[in-house]
Amino acid sequence: MKLIKRLFTSVIASSLLVSCSLNRVKDSDGEVSKDTEREVRVYSGRHYNTDKQIYKEFAEETGIKIRLIEATGISLVERLKREGANSKADVILLVDAARISNAAKSGLLQSYRSSELDKNVPIEYRDPQARWYALTRRVRVMVANPKLVDINSIKDYSDLANPSLDGLVCVRKRNSPYNQSLVANQLVNKGEAKTKEWLKGLISNIDQPFFPGDIGVIRAVAQGKCGVGIVNHYYVSRMLAGVNGSKDKRLAAKVKVLTPNPAHVNVSAGGIAKYAENKEEAIQLLEYLASPTGSMGLAAPTFEHPLVGFNTTKEVKQFGEFTPDNVTIDQLGSNNKKAIDLMRKAGWD
Repeated sequence: MKLIKRLFTSVIASSLLVSCSLNRVKDSDGEVSKDTEREVRVYSGRHYNTDKQIYKEFAEETGIKIRLIEATGISLVERLKREGANSKADVILLVDAARISNAAKSGLLQSYRSSELDKNVPIEYRDPQARWYALTRRVRVMVANPKLVDINSIKDYSDLANPSLDGLVCVRKRNSPYNQSLVANQLVNKGEAKTKEWLKGLISNIDQPFFPGDIGVIRAVAQGKCGVGIVNHYYVSRMLAGVNGSKDKRLAAKVKVLTPNPAHVNVSAGGIAKYAENKEEAIQLLEYLASPTGSMGLAAPTFEHPLVGFNTTKEVKQFGEFTPDNVTIDQLGSNNKKAIDLMRKAGWD
């Protein structure tokens, strides 16, 4: 019974941490004098279990223990604001340009320089004030039902405002940060007047209620409830891989993914918390996650794209390569508020 109790206690303790290791510290004579733990505390808005494998590899390589808290991005930002100087967070990981940008502007992140991060993260995917760096990329694509629409006539997001698609367009709700960033992207690329005109035409082509998520849009297009929608590319890939079950796998096979050229690219990104107690370890973790190995390690199993190059899984590779447009992630965040206002005025619920 004592043995069973000890084993049970060991399992419970290990489950509380993603990984744990000890660094031996030597005294002036080179002898081991004590055991100390190095750790980094991560607040993550990324909701992928596969990320834990990368944390494990980082811990094994560096001896730094990961303490992980996962929640929605909004929840984590509000938690950081409540905790203030009492926060135990070292690293903040968020998805979407606006969320990481707003966290920085709210004073929740601190600026830091790293030659490794500057080397591995393209300039358009990092904060000009060095408060955050992107880790993975995701592309906002269109999914179409070839039985309902002419896929050869849909080459850009602007084409969804074409009157020929009356009643055939479906989109996620306005509160989706991905759609907000898409509209911000259009503001930067085409200006306010043309973005307003595009939004007016787009909304007039929608008959379906606004969907709560991208997967719902894909299902609706596949089932013929609408002809074309806007989603992040990896949602289609996850369905094709059978992550959501065989039914969704069959539905995803019925849609055609249309990637604009150039395409709107969003990111997941990370920064150092303002009151980080383990700053050295936090920087080391972000350097690892943004490295070619780390970025691909995060992106491959989630069907995202790494910072440089492309996801090579068959479920993503079949969509073809893409060319990012010239809009920076910082510009997406800066135009988020105006984008939301234009969406609301256009009737995007």
